[in-house]
This record gives sequence, structure tokens and C-alpha cells, in this order.
Amino acid sequence: MRERQPGENTPAETRHDANESVDREKRYKQILEVMRYYKSLFGECGMTAKQIAEYMRLKGEIPTNERNFVSPRMTELTAKGIVEPAGKVKCKWTGRTVTVYRLREEA
Repeated sequence: MRERQPGENTPAETRHDANESVDREKRYKQILEVMRYYKSLFGECGMTAKQIAEYMRLKGEIPTNERNFVSPRMTELTAKGIVEPAGKVKCKWTGRTVTVYRLREEA
């Protein structure tokens, strides 16, 4: 293993710095707006983190539809009781089984 040079950050440090740079309240608001809009169109349907990210990308709120822009916030919104896991589906982008989230009673 290579020794770190002075001033180099470890992956844990850079991950922490990136996580701290996110405006959580703004991202929560964006996610919830997408979920409410989707619900208004399709009724009591849930969404995956990737689907939410795709809507946010189309709105210009994030640069790509990478689920990692959304997934950590979904975990936090679940812990706050605002959204909840509603099942699992096969992701059309990755082919993997992923969690579907839905809004709890009007969050």
C-alpha cells in the first residue's frame, strides 16, 4: 500500500466532504416535488431512486440520472418518516432489483 503524501485526502475524507456539501433541505424539497407530481399523474404509485433522479435530471436539477444524487436522501427521508419502502421492482436501467419508495400520508 502506498503511503499518503502530505495533503492527500483518503476516500473516507473526500466522501465525507462531498456529503457535507449537499444542501439537504433543497434536495429533500426537489425529491418530494417529483414524488408528488408523479403521484398526481399516476395515483398511489411509488418510484425508485433512479426514476426520481431521471426526473430531476430532466428538470435540470442534477447533471445526470445517477441514483447516488437521490439515494442517500431517500434513506434520510425514510428515517424521518416522510417516505417509506413500498416494494421492489426490476430496474429498467440496470436490471437489478431495487426499492420502490412512496410518500407516506401527505408529507
